[in-house]
Amino acid sequence: MPHVSFNPTTNQLIQTHPSWDIHRLEQALEKAHSAQQIWAQTTFSQRAEVLRNAAIRLLAQRDQYATLITLEMGKPLREARAEVEKCAGVCDYYAQHAEDFMRAEPVESDAGKSYVAYYPLGVVLAVMPWNFPFWQVFRAAAPALMAGNALVLKHASNVPQCALAIEAIFRDSGLMKPLAIPLTDQKTVGKRLVIPEGLFTTLMIEVDHVADAIASPHVHAVTLTGSEAAGRKVAACAGQHLKKCVLELGGSDPFIVLHDADLELAVNMAVDSRFLNCGQSCIAAKRFIVVPQIADEFLRQFKIKVEALKLGDPMDDATQIGPMARPDLRASLHSQITDSIAQGAVAVTGCKPVEREGFFYQPSILDRVTAKSRAYHEELFGPVAIVIRATSEDDALRIANETRFGLGSSIWSKDVARAERLAAHIHAGCTFINGMVKSDPRLPFGGVKASGYGRELSRLGIHEFVNAKTVWIR
Repeated sequence: MPHVSFNPTTNQLIQTHPSWDIHRLEQALEKAHSAQQIWAQTTFSQRAEVLRNAAIRLLAQRDQYATLITLEMGKPLREARAEVEKCAGVCDYYAQHAEDFMRAEPVESDAGKSYVAYYPLGVVLAVMPWNFPFWQVFRAAAPALMAGNALVLKHASNVPQCALAIEAIFRDSGLMKPLAIPLTDQKTVGKRLVIPEGLFTTLMIEVDHVADAIASPHVHAVTLTGSEAAGRKVAACAGQHLKKCVLELGGSDPFIVLHDADLELAVNMAVDSRFLNCGQSCIAAKRFIVVPQIADEFLRQFKIKVEALKLGDPMDDATQIGPMARPDLRASLHSQITDSIAQGAVAVTGCKPVEREGFFYQPSILDRVTAKSRAYHEELFGPVAIVIRATSEDDALRIANETRFGLGSSIWSKDVARAERLAAHIHAGCTFINGMVKSDPRLPFGGVKASGYGRELSRLGIHEFVNAKTVWIR
């Protein structure tokens, strides 16, 4: 099957790319391994130069890359521009901080001297999704490359042009330019070596070949952002071959609104958090858990804001809601909604596909969702907010944790100390108090339970794919 670039706004085919066979995959992985052996000998300043060049290129051609994102997966253009800018930010962040993060750390022991040194693992396979087709890749690639690893990308099959554009960004930013690398081999001292092709490579492979890539002796670790089902398969395969892996999977983030919340702020952030990227985000707020004192008023204000969202052509800067990325995703979402309504949930607004060209779905709210409905237990990956009415603050905490997911969460209250005490009991990778859950290069990002394991970003993110080596000296 080819990789198909399809415009979800117009329902038109843009471009197809043939998939690689196993032999071409093997050649690419071997090239990546060879390139990494040289890249690992570069200095941090040399690596940082490449990432800073990538950041400059991203910003200089922001509109071009944003248009490509919108074209392939339907994100509103203004959101796509922000995504490109965020990618430049993560490149600059690791260019600035990676050397400190990778510096050897002295440890007291019975030795005369002992320390932990950090070395690259080798080739990292990144299996990435379509919903943030640039950001998801750059947040994995920036720390991996700065640590001295190579990265090979298996991107989602519906964003092949984005995948190839990212490869070109790194290639044109200096990954294959001559570098003066000090080597111990006397025959090469003083020579300028060229980083071979393959240090960052887009693998145009089918899903079935991901297991072959993980099994390859040239691949040393794997990182995946995607569905729970995909995570289970990748984790099983990585475990079989004793490869390190990091998984960032689905989420059903609770958005807890307490009785003393600033309702205007909470409602505004509820709309942003749920409907950004047409609701197609792992860390979007998905379950709005409200206590009885403010439930009706929250819903009244929320409904007004949701119904005011402008749905339309994502290339129009006024558009707030574009199409969903694929027709199968829209059909699956609608099935979850219709089943939940049949199981007792109440449709407040929307809850239907839009009758127009493209894969549009109405911004929607389901109220009075209970444990009897699919919406209570499953991740709804689209522009649908579910409201769950708690009987008390303790009940809101119970509901928040009554999920197999554990990615993000937020609490809304003017009593910050109380909210912070409550946050300590939420089972999630992060809790934001009076703020929208987001990823930030300075903060570790990841989940617990069925939302995966391991961390991206920050110091923890770069340390996921290194050999933390103990050195002990008498």
